[in-house]
Amino acid sequence: MIRKRPTLRDVAQLAGVSKATAARVINGDNDIVRESTRLRVLEAVHQLKYERNAVAGSLRSERTFMVALSIPDITNPFWPEVARGVQDAVEQGGFTVVFMNNDWDAERESKHLRRMHQKQFDGLIINPTGTLNTDLLDLHIPIVVLASGEAFPDFDTVSSDSTQAVRLAMEHLIGLGHRRIGLIAGPERRRKSHTHRDTYIKVCSEHGLDIDAELMLRKSFSQQGGYDAMQEFFALEHPPSAVFAVNDIIALGALRAAQSAGVRVPDDVSIMGMDDIFAAATAYPPLTTIAKPKYDIGRTAAQFLLERIEDAPVDFMRHSLLPCTLEKRGSTAPPALA
Repeated sequence: MIRKRPTLRDVAQLAGVSKATAARVINGDNDIVRESTRLRVLEAVHQLKYERNAVAGSLRSERTFMVALSIPDITNPFWPEVARGVQDAVEQGGFTVVFMNNDWDAERESKHLRRMHQKQFDGLIINPTGTLNTDLLDLHIPIVVLASGEAFPDFDTVSSDSTQAVRLAMEHLIGLGHRRIGLIAGPERRRKSHTHRDTYIKVCSEHGLDIDAELMLRKSFSQQGGYDAMQEFFALEHPPSAVFAVNDIIALGALRAAQSAGVRVPDDVSIMGMDDIFAAATAYPPLTTIAKPKYDIGRTAAQFLLERIEDAPVDFMRHSLLPCTLEKRGSTAPPALA
């Protein structure tokens, strides 16, 4: 037989108080409740193992105490660390986080966002796949965007400093003596962002390196994307002596392609990525990468969101760029003919 869940009425009857008084104690409104009465209610709560009905509470307060985290790829080990930062922060505020994964599918992301119109969540943290600033304005809920502030001026944004990250990678490879460096960037999206490519070109120009379109490829954010890009580089008359991929998943695919082709890393070609996921350190050779502050990104975004939900006095949009660091490992070295 399934035991009936204890109700607020049960608590009130056991404590010998009205339902309204029991509700005041449980909700923390103790100003007009005697201490002896408060203790009786709390003892009844303990005896009955009563838990507040969040659904009923949300109907009264017009809050669900849930926030959504919309991400593009839960299989990428970058995102669980971000999610952990979000969860740790929102739980301290009494909220629960719900994860939404769209697999880089803009239509699927759009379906997720329609739930926001239905008031199922008190706020949203999103790394947009196809969503624009104007799309988010239509939702009319507190939102923090995990992206550049330039693309989303009407919202708080939190992101790693992509310009600094690419510059760190390029300066590392150039400092080793590489003059022909390949870039594997992500695919074009509705929300166009060319930060990786633009910074790559700028750094090459600053160091007097030729800007060669053959060395700038766009592929999916996957190992297969990195594998395919590396095959294209190997097919060139003058392949690059070093390759920088804009995430570690792509870089690991590039590393696999080099090993399959019998090309030694880093003796014949250097390969580096970005993110510093766990697999980067355990690959062979261990992957040189740009480490992003994944947990801090999630936690900062959640703190911003909670302040917006609670109507904290913040009358301007915050655009936080968190710094990255270079992790030197075994996949990069000076070019063989340097």
